[in-house]
Amino acid sequence: MAEARIGISGWRYRPWRGVFYPEGLRQADELAFAAARMTSIELNGSFYALQRPTSWHRWRDATPEGFVFAVKGPRFLTHVKRLRDADAPLANLLASGVLDLGPKLGPILWQFPPTLAFDAGLLEAFLALLPRSRADAAALAARHDDVVEGRTSIEPAPDAPLRHAVEVRHPSFEEHADAWAGLLRAHGAASVTADTAGRYPRLDVVTADFAYARLHGEEELYASGYDAPALDRWADWTRAHLAAGRDAYLYFDNDVKVRAPFDAIALIARLPTPPGLDRPGPG
Repeated sequence: MAEARIGISGWRYRPWRGVFYPEGLRQADELAFAAARMTSIELNGSFYALQRPTSWHRWRDATPEGFVFAVKGPRFLTHVKRLRDADAPLANLLASGVLDLGPKLGPILWQFPPTLAFDAGLLEAFLALLPRSRADAAALAARHDDVVEGRTSIEPAPDAPLRHAVEVRHPSFEEHADAWAGLLRAHGAASVTADTAGRYPRLDVVTADFAYARLHGEEELYASGYDAPALDRWADWTRAHLAAGRDAYLYFDNDVKVRAPFDAIALIARLPTPPGLDRPGPG
């Protein structure tokens, strides 16, 4: 049965303390607090730097059974290397311990920079490199370079599919929407539906056996919240994918004014309650 995974993009934000997080809650307990109220969280630390195995293990162990992380791919690969010579950076990510999340590892998110234009050859090469299974990912991880030497971990685990989702920001992807969708379908990767207050392209198209949305703010990027009608529309979006047999992942990234966690909880309240979820209401 298809599942909806709804949560927030990151969880460690100072303004959230005393607003979403109770006064006096230890920073070390914030992930557990958020994970008890949502079904998934987008893990953003991996975008900024390679993480150590101890961090992946700590995050895995702090979350309940059935919880899922989406993992943001490193900006070194997307923004610095700009998808070129991607083999080693991808192997380093996979060797860093991310696969040790086991069943809590959801899709890997690849966010392209606003300056990266559509280039069919470059995109085809990058998508072809992405492993489609955990076994393939482990094999690629073994080819890591010295950047992660001495701090790698790949715990043995049953093989399973490995999902990838791609968020684009250059307007040329709208101009080449059909070609881009075809590339994604050929490699089983999802096109991220990004709500960015009109700043970046919004490509709401099915290209994989799951759907992925990032909600950055309906009216003001990273700041504005989602009112009841907007949340109802996203609930309808989610139900449509579930009815078609597709898992749906939605993450709120409108964190500036502490809207993200409350909007996520409010959206969860519009959908069937997952077993074991501590759902106190939208707040």
